[in-house]
Parts: sequence; structure tokens; C-alpha cells
Amino acid sequence: MGQFQTVFSNRAANAFRVRVRSDSKQMTAIDAKASMRPIRVIFEIILMSLTIIGAQPTRAQESSNIAKQAQNPIARLISVPFENDFNPQTGINKEDSYVLEMKPVVPFTLSKDWNLITRTIVPVIQVPDLGPGVNGTTGLGDVSLSLFLSPAKAGRIIWGVGPIVSFPTATEDILGTKKLSVGPTVVALRSQGHWLYGALVYNLFSVAGPSGRKDVNQMLMQPFVNYNLRHGWYLTSSPIITADWEKQRAERWVVPVGGGVGKIVHFEKLPVNIYTQFFRNAEYPDGTTNWSARFQMQFLFPKKG
Repeated sequence: MGQFQTVFSNRAANAFRVRVRSDSKQMTAIDAKASMRPIRVIFEIILMSLTIIGAQPTRAQESSNIAKQAQNPIARLISVPFENDFNPQTGINKEDSYVLEMKPVVPFTLSKDWNLITRTIVPVIQVPDLGPGVNGTTGLGDVSLSLFLSPAKAGRIIWGVGPIVSFPTATEDILGTKKLSVGPTVVALRSQGHWLYGALVYNLFSVAGPSGRKDVNQMLMQPFVNYNLRHGWYLTSSPIITADWEKQRAERWVVPVGGGVGKIVHFEKLPVNIYTQFFRNAEYPDGTTNWSARFQMQFLFPKKG
């Protein structure tokens, strides 16, 4: 899902988009266009891969079940999603920005009654010039780790709850919060016929970091709805809604609306979940884009037996 963007960007600090803070230090001037190249190349590779993979045959007998597991943020299978968020017309020069996130999910069996699912989000962010003296750059954002305690035997509602920790790993001031932040996270979903739907929510609060940086009080909510079709195809919508409670109401929310399509394909015996979604932002801060696109390749490692 995942990072559900960071933006949330929120997503640099939240997992998913990059937020500009008024206390950001003036950075050394760089060539913004040159800094865009690494992620632009990755973005083009993903687009090419989507075309190639879409032409590969699926294994219909297992695709439906794998699709639902891929859509479940706390499924009992190892998965490694690579998610790319494209945000056009950002910053003072209306240039493109990108967030590439690696979001491995690894489940552990604690007992016959309980599982622990770990979800790590590692964002690589590229932004253009965001304001006077705030030059474009590319680098690592804040890495986050979520731990979900979930019942081993799923009922009608599948759920998980636990802590989330965001580490101040950003390589540049504007790519993260510079704060160690913690908070609660919860996910709940239901699978019913062709449908799988639910939501993931967390809120981060800063607990340590430079006093010169603003406190963190950020919420991320990712509702998701999937309708599974035949032969591994599915329709999906998983917008990432974020709120920065430290900002004024007019600058607080990012609320995307939209969706897309996905498919389960195979590289030899390895199932891969790919999807693309497009969103229009119903609400967003000044200086950010009013629409975005998301592309994901998720490598899946189902348990045998």
C-alpha cells in the first residue's frame, strides 16, 4: 500500500510527500535539473516495466487469492513494494517532484494466536526549488517502522494495532522533520466476495530532536477499496490523506480523490503485483500540486503450504 505518501510530503515525514517548513535552513545552491535525473530514470524504468509486465500471462488459478493478499497491509506473506509517486508542477518554478519508496513487509509468528507484522518505509525523495533560498535536492527521507500485532486466526474483520516510529534519517533539512517521532497505528479490513476494503491510520508525535525545528503532530489515513476481477486484474483506490496539526487549517490537509487498475503477473514463479493510480487533490496547501500519479511494483513471496 504503503506508505500507505508519505505522502504521506507528508510522506517524507509520514511515510508517503514533502512538506516545506518555515524553519528550514538555507541550502547550498545545486543544479536542480541534475538532481532530478536519478529518480526520473527510475520513474521511466517503472513505466517501461508496467508495459512489459502487463503483456505477461498470469496463473489464473492462484491470481485471485494472491491479489487479496497483496492488497492486505498485514497479510502473512513477505512482500517488497517499490512505490513511485509523481507530483507535477511543484515549487516556485512549477517543476516535477518524485518520491520512491521501498516498503518491505515481513510477518513473524509469535504464537498460535498472534502474529507480528513489520512494515518499513524507506523514501528516496527528489524535489525542485521550493522557495527563495530553498533549492531543489535529492536524498533519503525519514525512515519509518510500523509494528502490527494481529490475531493469527482472522475473523470477519482483519485487524492489526501497534506503534509506529519515524527516524530522523533525512539527508537534507527539507526532506524530513529532523525529529524522532512515535505514535499509534491501526489497520482494519474486510474481504467479502470480490471486494476487499479497509483503512490504515497513524499519528506521529515528536519526542526528540533539535529545538529549532517545529514539533511533529502529523496524521496519515489511507482508506483502500479493491474490486477483484478475473485473471488477476482488479480495480483499486487507495488515496493517502494527510493532516499536519501544527499548521493552520488552510495549510493542514492533503485530500486526494481517485483510483486506478492493477494486475497480478508472474516473473517465472515469482508473483508480482503492479498497479497505477491517478488522484486529484480536493484540498492541498499552496505551493503543492493539485494532482498526482502513483505506480507500484510489489514483489510477493507467499508461504508454501
